[in-house]
Amino acid sequence: MHPFAYAVAGDTDEAVAMVTADPDTSFLAGGTTQLDLMKDGVLRPERLVDITRLPLKGITHTDTAIQAGALTTMEELAADPVVRERLPFVREALLLGASTQLRNMATIGGNLLQRARCRYFRDPAVAACNKRTPGSGCAAITGAHRMHAILGTSDHCIALHASDVAVPLTALDAVVHIQGADGPRSIPLTQFYLPPDDTPDIENLLQHGELITAVEIPLLPERARSHYIKVRDRVSYEFALASAGVALVIEDGIVQEARIALGGVGTLPWRAWDAEDLLHGSRADAAAFRSAAEAALQGARPLPGTAFKVELAKRTLVRTLETVAGAQS
Repeated sequence: MHPFAYAVAGDTDEAVAMVTADPDTSFLAGGTTQLDLMKDGVLRPERLVDITRLPLKGITHTDTAIQAGALTTMEELAADPVVRERLPFVREALLLGASTQLRNMATIGGNLLQRARCRYFRDPAVAACNKRTPGSGCAAITGAHRMHAILGTSDHCIALHASDVAVPLTALDAVVHIQGADGPRSIPLTQFYLPPDDTPDIENLLQHGELITAVEIPLLPERARSHYIKVRDRVSYEFALASAGVALVIEDGIVQEARIALGGVGTLPWRAWDAEDLLHGSRADAAAFRSAAEAALQGARPLPGTAFKVELAKRTLVRTLETVAGAQS
């Protein structure tokens, strides 16, 4: 590992100032992804600023939303009784997203910022990775790419967004609260992530030195039902080949509200807007669910190694919709 200096921030303003002032300084929270990338030589910060002592942990509730501090662990959020009762697909995504050991270390803020699981990005011996070295090419496009994306890709990058919980949070229109040198700002999660286009090294709207302080998660209506399904190669801890987070409000067999996002298939958590629009006002039946799945995947750009994901993602979404609709019948 490349040698680095270590500092502890006394408060949020100090942490932001320390990182903003030095392009080679980074924040350190749970470290479950960052330290791995440092060991692999992908990240080489000159200094880490430890933010784990900052008052950015805990969950607060209102009648319409919950707010989780960025240092709240995945396990703590999954155990929250309001999440269990009103946001079950968030809880399911958290529990399916990592082993128990990791969930007790990994923070919500860090989970949303975890880096791509692309084997080429994570191996500095591979020269061609536009995400790691802009302009160098994309080895995944011509190499082994079974675990890569089919939605939101470009000719410069097909790396998959790996977060599970970001999928239902995207469906819920969660909001990321941020503190920077110029003060606080808030960004809807649906706008926070950036597609690779021709700059795959820029993954989100965070500027250097900005710190996620909290995530605001709207509550579903009490009559809503939700579910998260994750399809993977093995039952034990593994990343998704395809996943779907769905929330529905159904009255008299008609879909009154639909929220749908996909994981395991996009370069960012993929909000299925067209599928939601199609379902709104339709009967909650197999034909409508299949049509919604077709709409959700209409923009897919598979390569030979990922072609199977198109039908797999459709079937995953249909199964999730049927499960939620069955729970409401």
